[in-house]
Amino acid sequence: MTIERKDIRNIAIIAHVDHGKTTLVDAMLKQAKVFRENQQVEERIMDSNDLERERGITILSKNTAIAIPDNETGELVKINIVDTPGHADFGGEVERVMNMVDGALLLVDAAEGPMAQTRFVLKKALSMGHKVIVVINKMDRKDADPDRTLNKTFDLFVELGANDEQTDFPVVYANGIQGRAGYTEELSPSLQPLFETILRKINPPIVEPDAPFQIVVTNISYDDYRGLNAIGRIHRGTITAGMNLARIKLDGSIVPEKARYLYTYSGLEKVETNSAAAGEIISIAGLEGVSIGETLTDPEHPEALPAIYVEEPTVKMTFGVNTSPFAGREGKWGTSRKLRERLYAELRNNVALRVADTDSADSFIVSGRGELHLAILIETMRREGYEFQISRPEVIMMSGVNGEMLEPFEEAHIDTSPDTVGTVVEMMGMRKGRLQDMYDNPDGSVHLAYVIPTRGLLGFRYQFLTATHGMGIINTSFLEYAPYAGALTNRNTNSIVAWEDGQTTTYGLKNAEERGVLFVDAGVDVYEGMVIGESMRMSDLSVNVCKKKHLTNMRQSNKDIEIRLNGIRQMSLDEAIEYLADDELLEVTPLSFRIRKRILNTEERGKQTHRDKIG
Repeated sequence: MTIERKDIRNIAIIAHVDHGKTTLVDAMLKQAKVFRENQQVEERIMDSNDLERERGITILSKNTAIAIPDNETGELVKINIVDTPGHADFGGEVERVMNMVDGALLLVDAAEGPMAQTRFVLKKALSMGHKVIVVINKMDRKDADPDRTLNKTFDLFVELGANDEQTDFPVVYANGIQGRAGYTEELSPSLQPLFETILRKINPPIVEPDAPFQIVVTNISYDDYRGLNAIGRIHRGTITAGMNLARIKLDGSIVPEKARYLYTYSGLEKVETNSAAAGEIISIAGLEGVSIGETLTDPEHPEALPAIYVEEPTVKMTFGVNTSPFAGREGKWGTSRKLRERLYAELRNNVALRVADTDSADSFIVSGRGELHLAILIETMRREGYEFQISRPEVIMMSGVNGEMLEPFEEAHIDTSPDTVGTVVEMMGMRKGRLQDMYDNPDGSVHLAYVIPTRGLLGFRYQFLTATHGMGIINTSFLEYAPYAGALTNRNTNSIVAWEDGQTTTYGLKNAEERGVLFVDAGVDVYEGMVIGESMRMSDLSVNVCKKKHLTNMRQSNKDIEIRLNGIRQMSLDEAIEYLADDELLEVTPLSFRIRKRILNTEERGKQTHRDKIG
């Protein structure tokens, strides 16, 4: 027998990056009295990961819950909220979350309207038949245009194939920072209109409380004291702490398990409980080796739920043991065994990632949903004490029906100033981009919509920001696999390479600076084959940057003019990954990262270049 659990609502919050999703969740938690009156609370509470706070994006989906009184019945209704990433590279998180909820809040910036990654995340919600509440946020912006934003959002629903019920979406206007919402552009002093809309418009979970227990694992966390935690929504039945379970693995085999500890969510805390019923989002602790997508069920009725499907990766990189002369100086973990263990451990909760061994025991192929997806993994590992080297990102090709080579294409949405439109159009054309749409934004900028091979976007962002003087905005999302677009050149510059081992001097660097832009300052240890700058020349340039000025016994009345360097380009990890050429590697350690040539010896590298030219 199926019933509605009217005491629960399960919702996801989805939005484009920086449309105020995490800030709105903060306000919802505060107004639901999750915190004590005198409790000090940080901003962006849900972005608990250091990388999330630094980058200002949500990377990992997280669960929280609030209790809101229903004004019609007078009873408390628990609202389970899942904060999801807005970046397409973390689509694996989004796809899992949609299996746990019955509806979604779609946040759209009142000035910017729906953006590229709004499209990606919304498509996932609509494809699962979820009811969506549109929240037009940031109503306090001077350039806010809610009517235009609403029309564009409706057009997007239609374009993504929403059914009649989904296109008749409720609309709430909000200011997440001030914690205000309203049914019209006139906002009330609180978020009560938003809470009421969730209670009235999001369907309660329809459950079978008396059927045998069944849950699919949609997320995994780790507890230092109680081991792996399997997170998911109970599909049917009831679970009690200590209950025996059957774990149906992805290959169909069945393993006995026991639900040693059981948690539900309240505010930001996990609350230990003795039992939970269908419709509730729970965490089961003390399991061994459980994986995302597996089903936990009653041992007497072991029936598997559909496994979670996640789109395949489109970009790959080679991770290898650090082979530079500086290997072992700065890292805690650097052996192939430790590297392999860490990469395969990542697969337990990063379902969009793939790891494969190679012919060499010292290197591994790691595939992900984009450069950012892999860059976050690299940054996380270096902070944990790992040191390793990585290759330039490459796209993953596929074979078509007739043996035709297919490559991934992406939608790119660009906003730039009228002065730089010509430069951007030229850059995109060189990378096989096809212009789909172009129009003026209300703020005076120009919007360009492109379809472009993923290859064309590798290493593009830094060049794009330079060309647009840091003012351009680009958002991309995977579109499809299509026929190979032909050869293209991603980088039209070459590297300045250290000639010998030693420590850089101002005198040596000044000679190199005349030939390009430097990446290192004076007094830095370098080794032969390490990239220390960028040159516009036709080929790489080897320079002795450790050379010292010869001293003479000639005395001068005037002191030598002090040599000064014009400026060093300090590269971030993302920029260093983008910079890499096919014959270069990035050495990553907890303290630094260095670009280097695959072949360090200058003479050997020259011979190889000659062989490549005549071969």
